Amino acid sequence: MPMNTGSGTRRRTAGSRGVPGSRRLPTAVIGAGPYGLATAAWLSTEGAPRRVFGEPMECWRANMPDGMYLKSVPAASCISAPESGYGLGDFRSARGRGPVGDRYPIPVEEMIAYGQWFQERRVPELERGRVRTVSRVDGRFGVTLDSGEEFLAENVVMATGLVPFAHEPAELAGPLPAELVSHTSRHHDLGPFSGRRIAVLGAGQSALESAALLREAGALPTVIARAAFVAFGGPPDTDRPCDRPRRVRIVKPGSPLGPGWSLLACAHGAGAIRRLPRGLRLRLLHNVLGPSGAWWLRDRVDDRIPVLCGRTVRSVEAEGGVVRLGVTDAEGRAETVRADHLLLATGYRVDIDRLGLLAPELRREIETFRGAPRLSSGFESSVPGLFFTGLAAAPTFGPVLRFVAGTGFAARRLAGAVAAGTRARP
Repeated sequence: MPMNTGSGTRRRTAGSRGVPGSRRLPTAVIGAGPYGLATAAWLSTEGAPRRVFGEPMECWRANMPDGMYLKSVPAASCISAPESGYGLGDFRSARGRGPVGDRYPIPVEEMIAYGQWFQERRVPELERGRVRTVSRVDGRFGVTLDSGEEFLAENVVMATGLVPFAHEPAELAGPLPAELVSHTSRHHDLGPFSGRRIAVLGAGQSALESAALLREAGALPTVIARAAFVAFGGPPDTDRPCDRPRRVRIVKPGSPLGPGWSLLACAHGAGAIRRLPRGLRLRLLHNVLGPSGAWWLRDRVDDRIPVLCGRTVRSVEAEGGVVRLGVTDAEGRAETVRADHLLLATGYRVDIDRLGLLAPELRREIETFRGAPRLSSGFESSVPGLFFTGLAAAPTFGPVLRFVAGTGFAARRLAGAVAAGTRARP
C-alpha cells in the first residue's frame, strides 16, 4: 500500500491516539464484539497506542435472530476487563435490574445492550469506520479504511467474529439458487418465512432454536438431523454452582462451559490445550460440546416441530421453485423432503482465506492447519504482529474460545504478548 510522506505524518499522528506525543505506531483492533472490546480494554493497561474499529456488537445485532436467547449462563457471559465493574451483573445493576443466576436465559437484546454499555464505558475510543484492507508495508501493516484513510500499524488484532466463517457445505448450497438456501447467520428477522415450509439442517442449538423461532413466526419448519436423536441439556439444579451439594460438585464440578470435569478442563486449560497434537485439539473442539439444545428450548421443540433424526442428505435440487431433498434413514430407506427454503444450521469453520480484508499476499504468509492460523501462546500468528482471537483461535486453544467466557483468557494473554513484542521491536 503506497504511502506518501506528506500524508504519512497525519496518519501516524491519528494512529497514536490516546498517547499524546507518542511516535509509536498503534495496534489496530478490528472488530467490536466481545473479543474485540475485551482486547481493547486489556491493551489500555499496557500503555500502547491503539485504534479500535467496528460497530459495537454488530454480529449480534445483524446476524442473530430476534427472540434468540444465549445458551451460556449469566456468570459465563461477562466481557472481560482488567478492572471490576464491567460484568453483566454490573450492567443490570446500572439499569436498575436485579441479579440473576444460572436459571436465567439471557435474551440476545440484553446481551447487545450490555456490549454497547461496556463499549461506551470501557472502550470509548472505538471508531465506527470499517477496515477495508490490511497489507504488509515494510515489516509493518498498512491499514486502509472505507473512508479512504490509510495508516501504518505496529500490530493488527483480528477479532472479526463468527460470520466470516459460516459453513455452507458446497454439496448442499451449490446445487440451489441463492433464494432457496441460506445459513442461519444471514437472518436477523425470520418473519419473512411466515407460511412457508422450511427445512432446517442440523441438530445443535442453532438448528433447534431457529426451528422454534420459525414456528413462532408462523413458518412450518422441519428439522433434519444426521444424529440419531436431538439432545437437550438439563436445567441447572441451582442458580449458583456453589449452592449445589458438595458431593455433586465433586462428581461434576461447575465451569463456565457447564458442569463436568472435561468442561472444567476446557474452560480453564486453554493454554495446555494448545500444546496437544492438532488432531486431538480439533476433536476436543468439535466433540466436548457436541450438538445439543439448551434446557429451556425443549418445550418449544418437543411435540411441536417435526424432527427427522438419523437422516443423511443424499441429493439436493430445485424443482419448480421448491427445494427437493433426497434423504436416507439409518436403515438405508429413501425418502423425499420438499420445502420452500433450506436453512443451514451447519455451524462455522475457521478458514482465513475467507477474511477478504487481509490482502492475498498477507494471507499467503500465514501458516495454517486446516484453514486455521497457527498461533503462539500469545495468539500471534506466524506473521509477527498479526494476532487472531475469538473463534479463529478456537482450533488452537479449544472450545472456550467459542464463548464470551473465553474473553478473559484471550484478552489478557494477547495484550501481554502485544506489549512484549512491541517492546522487543526497534
